[in-house]
Parts: sequence; C-alpha cells; structure tokens
Amino acid sequence: MVLLPIFPLLMALAASSDLLTMRISNRLVGIVAISFFPIAFFAGADLSLIGMHLAAAALVLTITFGLFALGWIGGGDAKLTAAIGLWFGFELLLPFLFYASLFGGVLTLALLVGRRQPLPALLLRADWAVRLHHPKTGVPYGIALALAAMIVYPQSFVFTQLAIF
Repeated sequence: MVLLPIFPLLMALAASSDLLTMRISNRLVGIVAISFFPIAFFAGADLSLIGMHLAAAALVLTITFGLFALGWIGGGDAKLTAAIGLWFGFELLLPFLFYASLFGGVLTLALLVGRRQPLPALLLRADWAVRLHHPKTGVPYGIALALAAMIVYPQSFVFTQLAIF
C-alpha cells in the first residue's frame, strides 16, 4: 500500500533535520499531524477513534509544552512528540514514550562520551558535526523520537489496517 511508508518517511525527515540543523520545522511537524487524518480515515478509523487520538496528542502537547517551558526539551521535540502521539493514541503512547526515553538516554550518553573525544579531521568540515560536537549544543532528540516511533508504528491501527490492503 502506497500510504504505509508515509509515516516512516516523515520520521526519517524529522530525525535527519534534527541531526543536521538541531531544528525540527513547524512545517514538518504540521505535515506529520495533518497527514494522520486522511490516512486514518482511509484505514477505516471512525470519528471516536480519531477523537481519542486527538485527546492523546493534546495530553502529550500539554506535558511537553511544560517541559519546554522549563527548558528541559526543545520546542520542536515537544511538538513532534505530540504529533507522533496523534498517530499512536493512548493505546501505544506508553510504549512509544518508553522507547523514546530509552533511545534518548543512549543518545545523550553517546554524545557526552563523544564530545570528550576530539572530532575526527574528516568531520571538521561538516558544520553539523562540529555543532553536534560542541558541549553547549543540546541533544537532537528528534532522532530518539523517530526511532521510537518506528519501533511502535507496526503495532499501530494505521499500520495494521493498511498492511492488509
């Protein structure tokens, strides 16, 4: 089915954008969120299921906005987490958040260790690598979010319904 790879493609774009620029654009987050609706309807979701997915996304956005306000996560990460929550609803929200935390922790530790080492000469010409290596640069958490989303996606309503077409 042609619609099945849309979400993975959007996750790859989010992860690569965060890695290369330390930003996840509002446009990309909007596309992640908006694309859920026609794909979910095509997969056979009814309005009550869509409403529950919206409620899950609203809850995630409320919590992540608070974390952003405290300076603990970036704004793009907060919005992307909510947009991904829209795709998974309450049913898969906890597994997604668990994997995101796990991958985020590993990514953070890898960056802390890596930043103590000199950057290889080949990467000194890559702006994104120099920026990522700097100790004051944050963590491109969009990578962890995208990986977690890809682990959980095959269990989602959209995936399971589209996979049978």
